[in-house]
Formats: sequence, C-alpha cells, structure tokens
Amino acid sequence: MKKYLFIICLAFFAWLLHAQTINTVIKGFPRVILEGDYPDPSILRDGEDYYMTHSPFYYNPGFLIWHSRDLMNWEPVCRVMPEYEGSAMAPDLIKYKGRFYIYYPAAGSNWVIWADDIKGSWSKPVDLKVDGIDPGHIADENDNRYLYVNNGEVIRLTDDGLATTGEKKKVYDGWEYPKEWETECMCLESPKLNYKNGYYYMTSAQGGTAGPATSHMVVSARSKNIMGPWENSPYNPIVHTYSAGDNWWSKGHGTLIDDVNGNWWIVYHAYAKGYHTLGRQTLIEPVEWTTDGWFRTKPAAIPIKSVSPVKHGLELSDNFEGPELGLQWTFWKEYAPQSLQFKQQSIWIEGKGSTPADGRLLLTTATDKNYKTQAEIIVGNGNSAGLVLYYNEKAFTGLVSNGKSFIIYKNAEDYIELPNRIGKHFFAQIHNQGNEIKISVSKDGKEWTSLIENLNVSALNHNNFGGFYALRIGLLSAGKGKAQFKQFYYCNAIPQEKDMNAYLMVFHKDESHGLYMAVSPDGYTFTNINNDKPVLAGDTIALQKGIRDPHIFRGPDGAFYLAMTDLHIYAQKDGYRETEWERDGKDYGWGNNRGLVLMKSWDLINWNRANVRFDTLSAGLSEIGCVWAPETTYDEEKGKLMIYFTMRFKNEANKLYYVYVNDEFDTIETMPQLLFEYPDEKVSAIDADITKLGNQYHMFYVSHDGQAGIKQAVSGKINSDYEYDARWYDPEEKACEAPNVWKRIGEDKWVLMYDVYGINPHNFGFSETSDFVNFTNLGRFNEGVMKTTNFTSPKHGAIIHLTRDEAEKLTKHWNIKIDFQ
Repeated sequence: MKKYLFIICLAFFAWLLHAQTINTVIKGFPRVILEGDYPDPSILRDGEDYYMTHSPFYYNPGFLIWHSRDLMNWEPVCRVMPEYEGSAMAPDLIKYKGRFYIYYPAAGSNWVIWADDIKGSWSKPVDLKVDGIDPGHIADENDNRYLYVNNGEVIRLTDDGLATTGEKKKVYDGWEYPKEWETECMCLESPKLNYKNGYYYMTSAQGGTAGPATSHMVVSARSKNIMGPWENSPYNPIVHTYSAGDNWWSKGHGTLIDDVNGNWWIVYHAYAKGYHTLGRQTLIEPVEWTTDGWFRTKPAAIPIKSVSPVKHGLELSDNFEGPELGLQWTFWKEYAPQSLQFKQQSIWIEGKGSTPADGRLLLTTATDKNYKTQAEIIVGNGNSAGLVLYYNEKAFTGLVSNGKSFIIYKNAEDYIELPNRIGKHFFAQIHNQGNEIKISVSKDGKEWTSLIENLNVSALNHNNFGGFYALRIGLLSAGKGKAQFKQFYYCNAIPQEKDMNAYLMVFHKDESHGLYMAVSPDGYTFTNINNDKPVLAGDTIALQKGIRDPHIFRGPDGAFYLAMTDLHIYAQKDGYRETEWERDGKDYGWGNNRGLVLMKSWDLINWNRANVRFDTLSAGLSEIGCVWAPETTYDEEKGKLMIYFTMRFKNEANKLYYVYVNDEFDTIETMPQLLFEYPDEKVSAIDADITKLGNQYHMFYVSHDGQAGIKQAVSGKINSDYEYDARWYDPEEKACEAPNVWKRIGEDKWVLMYDVYGINPHNFGFSETSDFVNFTNLGRFNEGVMKTTNFTSPKHGAIIHLTRDEAEKLTKHWNIKIDFQ
C-alpha cells in the first residue's frame, strides 16, 4: 500500500511540476516571434492555447499551424492543406461554435477549409465564389456570419460558413493618411474583426505591403453595427514604419488577440531592415485600451503567465529518417509526395525539368541574416542535383551538378560552369552573410573548396520580382533520374565564444596614420600580419588623409565593424594641408576634426567605407571641436548598433557622447546624446570602452583630472546613468589612454589594455581581472607575459576574437604563416 501511495504522490508532484505556472516579464517591443518568411499572420486563442498560421502562396502543403501557450514561444503542429489552386494568401484562422475554419483568397476567389480538431483532418477547399482578398470573419450577436474582404467590402455567409448569400457591399473607405507619406498605394486590405464592449473593431492594413520602407501600416475603425458606419480611430496608424531608419520595414497586416491574463496584443508582419530576401517576419506588440474605447500600442514591459511554455521554433536540419516529409519542407507549385522515397537516412527525389526554373524543389525557410546550409548529394543517372537559394522561376542562385561539372548560378540568367573533379557524390554548402553568399563543395564534408564568393543576392526579392515570397533554401532534383540527399544542415553562422580560436588586434601608428592588424593564437603573443606596414593606408580612406583610434567590433549579424577617428595630426608636415590643424587651434583646440571613418566587412579583407561628418548632422553641431575615439557596441534593448565617442564644442572640455547607426554602417541615425561627463565639468573625459558583464555595463575611460589615466564607471543601462568612481584602475606611473577590455577565450578573465603614451617609446600596458574590481598587472608588451614578434610602439588598440577559419583566411591573404591550433 505504501508503495502505491508513493507512486501516486510521485505522479502528483510530477504533474505539479509539469503544470506549474511560469511567470515572465517580457520587454523590448516590437518583438519577433517567428523569424523568417511568415507573412500575413492570423491568430486565435482557444482557452489557454494560441494558434497561428500564415500565407503559404505556392508552397505546398499549405497553412502551417503553430501552437503557443504564452504568445512568445511557438511550436509547429501540422500543415493542413496539401492541394489547392493558385497562390493562397492572407488567411483568417478562426474558431466558431467548436469548429476551426481558415478563410483565404486564391485563384481569383475566396475559399474556406474547416476541421473539428486543429490537427485535422481538414476538409478540402470550398469555393465561396466571391472575389476580393484578405478575408476576415465575424458573427453578430444573433449568430449571423459575415465575411469582410479588401476595399471595405462585406458579404453575408450562410449559417455553416461554407457559402455566401446576397451581394458584396462596400461599407468602409479606410483611413486617409497624409498625402506626403511615401507608400505603394492606398491598398485597403486585411480586415480582421473583434467585438468588445458593444463595438465591432476592424483592424485593417493600408499603404501596400512592400515597396518603400514606410509603405505599410495598421489602422483601426469601430462600429456598433457590422455593416457600419465605421468610425476611424484617432490613434491611427496603430502600427507604422515612419522612417527607413526603423529596424523593421513595411510594418502592417495586424490582428488583435487577448491573452489569458487580460492583456491585449497586436500581431503583424514586417521586413527586417535591408533584408527583403528573408521575407516578412511575424512580430508582436502589446496594446492598451484607452478610456474612450480605442486601442493603441504601448512600449512597456508586460508580465506573462503561462502553463508549461512549448519548445520554440522549427528545426530546419534534417537526417531524412522519414517516413514522411518534415514540417520544415514544402514543394513549389505542386504537391508530389509520390516523388519522394525515404531509405538509408536519405531522401530520394525524383527529378523533373532541367534547371532550377522548372526542376523539382523542396524548399525551407531561412531564419537568419547570417547562416550556413549544406547537404550531402548523390546524383543519379540522367539527373542533375544541387543546393540553391530560390525566390521564383526568374530569381534564384546556387549550385547544380550532373556529376561532370558544377554550374554556379549567379542568378537565373547568368551562370558559370566549372569541372567537377569530385564526381556524383559530393557535399554542397552555401554561406549567406548579410545577402553576400559563398558557395563551396567538398568530397567529405570536412575540407571545402570555394567556387564563388561575395555573390550579392539582395535583389532577389518581391520589389524586383513580385509574388511576396522569400529567398528560400532549396534541394533541387532535375532531369529524368533521382537524386539522393543526406545530412541536410542549417545553422546560424554567427560565431560564439566556443568557436573562437584566435585574437585580432587593430591599432594605428603616428608615423603613418594608417590601420594596422596583428593576430595571436593564444592572446599573449601578437604578430603583425603585414610586416609592420598598414593594411589600410590612412590617406586612401580619410578626409584628413589619416586615421587614429581604430576600434573593431563583431556585430550581432557576425560582421566586423571598424570605426576610426578621421584625423592626421602631422598633416601639415606631411604635405596634406597648409595649416597645423583643420581649423584654428586657438578656437577649436588640439587635434580638431569633424568626422569619423566607418567600415564594415564580412571577412576582414573586403571593406565598405563611409566618411561621416558630424558638423553637417545639424546646425547645432557646426562648432564641434573634435570627434575622437569611436567605439561600436550593440544596444540590445533598442536593437541598434551604437557608436560612442569623445566630442567637445570648440575648445571646451571633452565629454562622451553616443549615436545610433544603421546596419550598413554608413549613416548616423540620431543626434549625439550625452553618455557621460566628468563630475568637474572643466575636466575632460575621453576614450570610453564599454563591456557588459551580467546585467552591468562597465565603462573604462580616460580622466584628465591631473595626469591622464584610466577610471571606471558602471551602469545598468548601456547609454546612461554611469556612476562616477574616483579610483584609478591603471597601475602606471606615467600618463596612459585608450582603454580596451577583451576577454580571454574560454576563461572568466578579462584584460584591460591601454596605451602608455607618457613613456618614450610609448607602449601598451595590460592588467587582468576576473571581477572588474581586482586587477593583476601583466606589464607592458615585451616586458612581461605579453609579447610582440615583429612590431613595436602600437597606438590606441582594440582586440576581438576570431575563428580559426577567419584567422587562417586573413593571414593567408597577407602571406604570413601562423599556426592556429
């Protein structure tokens, strides 16, 4: 008996553990809830469960259903519509009187499918024989059912919701937005309806779903009657991209949803800025109801209570264990499961056509700005097979082989052909870094040969080719035979600390005013990669013909961001200008300048450059005395790259400021804001360096309160509220500047590096810490454990981590041999 009681108690406590309520505070909106191509979201709540689906277009089988318990974490459930006519889009997923329905437009009409269980089985499509797009279902208090479509039109549905009765009637004209706004069109569409407190609320989209970044929007109207008249919200637009500087372009197509805690939300889609190729992603924001009965978005932290959140996301990698196709895969413009065979942990795909334009494709949705995808491919007799990125028949890129040659498609109309020395059994890999792709092949999946690099695919999107699709990853089988695919792999390709194997240091030298690089396999011994010569000459990249204070940062996209002071302090002596300084030193001070050099690269070899003048950002900045020592970081709350730097007005004391910059790293998006000033406003604070540890931001900077040295200020925010600490953190007896903190790979140790310019010759000094309180002096270069092999006297440096591949590629380019184990 005791044994049974114990088992019962154990089961009860296990149930309690499983069913426990999870309390979470969510902040930082809008928030992406589904990355990748998930447009036109339609969402419903069924008790404590939430379900959502999106436009499938020509991707068969259609309508992938997602499930959530907290609106933030989503798991795929099933695909419900294997076969349908045309391009299906903009669905309305509802539950009415215990039955689920999906209303959608396709092939010039509107259709409906239904099921008594969300997991199926679902009915075949029923043609409602009514034109229009973006249907929205609503029932009144007498259970009369209606269907809204675009252009403010509505038609009555039969009681079962499977047919229409009567004629469409136009009852709403939309919201008149300012004529000056840059949009595609009026395009009143996506009516989604809710009933609350005696009003019907219609949430619609306007402005066009692509085109200009500022095109799309969500608007709201309400009425006491389903048939109108409709009153526009005074808070319109509810959601809108006001500027191309926004992180999200073409925000629109929203649906209201309430959660189990009484909170209200709006779910909509948008393009990630600059990434139309990824398609429209699904975002969420909280809304609040006003005292006058309207709703609007609110930028606030929201407490979420949920029971056992689901595992989030859709696994894209696939070992093809079968017996059915995984939910990550769709066909293109067909549903042909009979063409597939699963055996030996492989998928065999029967070919058709001859190229990616007419071949058989299995497609999956990329979710990252920087990703790698690869597959093992065995080409059958009479077959051609490959790994491609596919938008539509007129827009694709990738690798195809018949076993004799490799065809690399730059686009649908341009390709190169290379001999295939591997044979019919090979591995193919595509690395997409911010729309710049590299295609490689291998005979074993370990050693790779690059066939093409820096191929830009950013143009393969709706604005150029229509259709509202995304650039999806595809397995291609063309010809008469079958192709075998194994070990399909997809991953976010942004390196993490576990992937790091080397260190890169950037610095400048006074004698050349150019950019130098040195690498180290262990973080102790550094070797200049260009034999103590600049890798970038200052007179080729800077307006003053020289750079200083270089800083390098690996961004959240995995790219490298290089920021430098545009300043040559010996320009007169070197013949670049007739005066000592750009402007009178008496008025504007020593080393006066007005701009920065910003550069971005994916490989540390090929760089894009912008020269940014701060005095032209605003009339109020025309009298700045300097813009020095820029560093780049990422503001997680803003979702923006942030540059912080030293600035002064005329010859006043220097202070620390910050701005936000676009992802392309060529445009300042905000006016400078004060980051930190010294308690004594007459004392200069310069050369800030910020490191995040836990929830705290540690900013080391140079104080000129007496002899120049390093101090630290700490804040819980990245861009404000840094608390002054009087302690000096460098151990030097002589003046020093340019602090830079970097982490030792795989260790809980950080190194504070600084430029000891008060000695001759100047040198870098180093101190090590595990807690940012206690520091151990490591000495200077070549005076302790830190060494250089082929250079001396670096100035104002910064260090980041590199992967082994990155380090080897960089040193190979500069023809220097270093062993990175």
